[in-house]
Amino acid sequence: MSVFKYLSAALLGFSVLATSAPAPQAQTLHVMTGATSRDLSVAMNRAVVVESDTPFAELSIANPSIADISTLSDRTIYVLGKAPGRTTLTLLGPDGRLITNVEVRVAPDIAEFKERLQQILPGEKIEVRTANDGIVLSGVVSSMARLDRALDLAERYAPERVSNLMSVGGTQQVMLKVRFAEMERSVTKNLNASLAMQGGLFSNNLGLNGGNNVFTDNSQINNALDGATSTTVTSSNSSAGQLSVGFAAGGVEFAVLLEALETKGVVRTLAEPNLTALSGQEAKFLAGGEYPIPVVDSDGDVAIEYKPFGVEMSFTPRVVDQDIINLQLRAAVSGIDSSISVVANGFSVNAFRRRETSTVVEMRDGESFAIAGLLEDDFQDLNGQVPWLGDIPILGTLFRSASYTREQSELVIIVTAHLVTPTRGEAFALPTDRIRPPTESELFLFGKTVGGERAGPAGEVASQDFTGSYGYVLE
Repeated sequence: MSVFKYLSAALLGFSVLATSAPAPQAQTLHVMTGATSRDLSVAMNRAVVVESDTPFAELSIANPSIADISTLSDRTIYVLGKAPGRTTLTLLGPDGRLITNVEVRVAPDIAEFKERLQQILPGEKIEVRTANDGIVLSGVVSSMARLDRALDLAERYAPERVSNLMSVGGTQQVMLKVRFAEMERSVTKNLNASLAMQGGLFSNNLGLNGGNNVFTDNSQINNALDGATSTTVTSSNSSAGQLSVGFAAGGVEFAVLLEALETKGVVRTLAEPNLTALSGQEAKFLAGGEYPIPVVDSDGDVAIEYKPFGVEMSFTPRVVDQDIINLQLRAAVSGIDSSISVVANGFSVNAFRRRETSTVVEMRDGESFAIAGLLEDDFQDLNGQVPWLGDIPILGTLFRSASYTREQSELVIIVTAHLVTPTRGEAFALPTDRIRPPTESELFLFGKTVGGERAGPAGEVASQDFTGSYGYVLE
């Protein structure tokens, strides 16, 4: 009994599978004698079975490379799509009379493509259609990355026959905020000494310098050694921190000049340009000027070329996936260096100091990157003395000079990217909107250079209190 039950269950299972298998559905052709019937659509590499209301004796296909046909009965036709395109199926009756012409259209199989598209890009509103022998994609996608994925997948089903009518939704404009921050610190220390003597022991005036050339010629020595008991010493250098001593011992006069100077300097440079561009488009920014440079051409004529300087920036953003931004950036800060100049053909041209970076980064909306950093620490120590005399203990200081220089520079470039959308013009307030030119009474009677506050949003901004700490703090 158990064996019989198992056999019964197996037969029942096979019968269920046989009944559940999809049977080919036939399409009915409504034949109009001597006229063209409706179009017949067949997917490539797929087959359909069609039935005719009128029995036929002969049938033919115009282009067998597009579709293949075979007869199953005098009313049933088996049609197989082979290649994308259009062809004509002709049905003839037993007496050779034309029954109908059927337009057979073979297109790529987009049913499977639609399924794969929904699996890979769920939630995207992409419409798929066929056109001639290709695929047409339309609709709105959320990002460029998803659009590229849809096109790559379509190329698998219709190579080089994909028409892209899709558009990218969401925010596709990027505002780039770049901050240039540079700190320069310098310390310089100098200690110099010079000695001059005059008397009966010397046929001429004698001046000894510790390396700084304080007494550069006899006229300066003569001014220091004028035969008076109180001697005033002067130097050709206009540096501060000078100590002069002059005295006479018998018939010999002495003049001593000591110079000790310490210089400290701090320079801060800060620039913060902002620029907005459409995804995939390049934007450029320059805040500075142009410096004229003379150039001699092949004919010997002098022409003027202009070299830009200041804060320069150019970038190309690409919104690749929702809030992910791929950024190709080039930023530079340059200025004229008056300490270095070149003279050519009677023209004096200054050099340029330039800090530049070029990079490609990827970030999300609102994130920041420190894309460049530079730390320089230059040190210089110089010691000069009169041979042998500068080695004498204590007194040798009068015949030596020492200088110490240290320069430190730190540069940081920080980039922040934001996805932005346009807004109404009334929401913006310009710096010029915050002030009003004064009237004659306000200017001459009360000495005001700025008039009263304006009404509206600009006036509200101008009325805010800015007495506290604000700006940037560099540690």
